[in-house]
Amino acid sequence: MTDFSSTGFSRRGVLAAFAATIVTAAPTFTNAAGLLRGAGDIRRLRMVSPRTGERIDTIYWIEGKYIPEAMNEISLFMRDWRTNQTHQIDARAVDILAASHNLLDAREPYTLLSGYRSPQTNAMLRSRSGGVAKNSRHMIGEAADLRLGSRSVDQIYRAGVACGGGGVGKYSGSNFVHMDCGPVRSWGR
Repeated sequence: MTDFSSTGFSRRGVLAAFAATIVTAAPTFTNAAGLLRGAGDIRRLRMVSPRTGERIDTIYWIEGKYIPEAMNEISLFMRDWRTNQTHQIDARAVDILAASHNLLDAREPYTLLSGYRSPQTNAMLRSRSGGVAKNSRHMIGEAADLRLGSRSVDQIYRAGVACGGGGVGKYSGSNFVHMDCGPVRSWGR
């Protein structure tokens, strides 16, 4: 234990300073859903879509405020590429993606395999695979399937789980991780 009396600090003084810091930071944590560690005071999302050839690198949140134009750009980027339909992507999902990316300390953008899915696309994919949920969070703009070339599926999965902000699924055989802003849960093979 440190003896603060010899340094001119008292335990009460240190605790008061800490409490003041927490009170000052509280508005940021409230607006940012503080459970999403690692997102930062400036939040940036970087992705590439192999389906459309598009790239996005945008700052979507600054000091407690989402930037509507950037959020719209993200929603357009994450559209259903099969039908070209868009849906507003939930900001909580974007926060989870950004926080996970920061925790991974990755320089490369995510590869987006699937963002928003229209009900028609989801039904088609469901008819081809048993791993597609009937009421997928993709259909309401709350999910993304991602990969990174420089990180393993397990590393991305662990970063998503560490955020504690929603569902995280590991699909090692298909080399991607699902992240959503639904109830906190995890699964994987």
